[in-house]
Amino acid sequence: MRNHTRSFICDIQSIMVERRALVIVGLGYGDEGKGLATDFFCLNHPESIVIRFNGGQQAGHCVINKEGEKHIFSNLGSGTFRGIPTFWSKYCTFSPLLFVEECQKLNKSFKFYIDPNCPITTHYDILFNRASEITLGKARKGSCGVGFSTTIEREQSGLSLLLSDLFDNQVLVEKLTQIKKYYRHKINLDTAFDFDSMDHDYEDTLFLNSILDIQKFLYSNAVQMICESDLFKTMVSKTLIFEGSQGILLDQHFGKWPHVTMSNTSSQNAMEMISRYCSGYTTEVVYITRAYRTRHGSGPFPEQHKDFRLLEQNIDETNETNCYQGALRFDFLDLDVLNDAVAFDEQFSAGLGKNLLVTCMDHLEDDKIRAFTNKDLCSFQYTEIWKYLNFPIKKLIFSFGNCAESLFDAKKNHEIGTNVYISSN
Repeated sequence: MRNHTRSFICDIQSIMVERRALVIVGLGYGDEGKGLATDFFCLNHPESIVIRFNGGQQAGHCVINKEGEKHIFSNLGSGTFRGIPTFWSKYCTFSPLLFVEECQKLNKSFKFYIDPNCPITTHYDILFNRASEITLGKARKGSCGVGFSTTIEREQSGLSLLLSDLFDNQVLVEKLTQIKKYYRHKINLDTAFDFDSMDHDYEDTLFLNSILDIQKFLYSNAVQMICESDLFKTMVSKTLIFEGSQGILLDQHFGKWPHVTMSNTSSQNAMEMISRYCSGYTTEVVYITRAYRTRHGSGPFPEQHKDFRLLEQNIDETNETNCYQGALRFDFLDLDVLNDAVAFDEQFSAGLGKNLLVTCMDHLEDDKIRAFTNKDLCSFQYTEIWKYLNFPIKKLIFSFGNCAESLFDAKKNHEIGTNVYISSN
């Protein structure tokens, strides 16, 4: 056992001196444990940077540190507790309001790089998002209600507002006026709400004040605007940890419409950046799944199997019932769906090392995973999950704990034809 532990530690140390890119991708509908995974690799690679490469403020990545502090990272990378900087790429929307709100709630120092070409989510994007979902009622799409997809749709319509526009007052006022007019028409036409009955002056003031707060962050150097080409030139000695948001089953090119997100939730965007700037890097993909499947929000999902159950009290569950997504739904893992998600991602990640992190093992009643394969429900020792995968696995990691430090405990290592690192509290 000591030899296994020593081998594991040496493996981690050898990884730390290489120029590496790790791409973290969820295999479900989100909520797989990407915050835990990102924090774990930041712990392994203290000289790293976290790169958000898809989605935006709708992410909700839970990190619990060893002191028990808990935070849901939506507008900052999940390595922030450890002082790891974040790069917010142009593939991500950026909400000044929600960013400032999160920074105030976190109340810790941070370093945040952001591409000036990021699309900006305004309060009008959020308003239309929420009004649309409420109007749709039972036919709603399953949105988080924070304006991500509506921002993308507005950008695609030609009405663009980028981060760089926020600091030219004339441009900002002109574009905000156009956006207000754009949503006045859409809300009155497409929703059950009257645009003119709302207090937009108050919301305008809050939005403009958040931009002033962003300027203060810029002056203090906590936030720095930098285009991706310059960012990658300055980070050549760092491990690049690409933190994905949501999961492949919500990908705009793979998920089932209309219950998808307007985002590439696969490794696609990360691989595009890696191909442009990371020649000579060793790149691996880290796929994430819970030991069971979940969906938070509307859309196809099987009726929960009568035999499915978790431990009665899961104090770490962060997906609370809300008026936009409803309650979190659960069922046994479906290994065919998991394999299909990886097969879709293969067009972007072919030839790269692939790892699998299975989270939430501590939510199960025993050490067996029950899952569907070929539509049949089967049960197996969790360390044997690799036998049901249609893709080669470099490493398997199992999490029985809620913080990254627990993933270092290798005392349960098994040798089963692949590297298996098992965490426990």
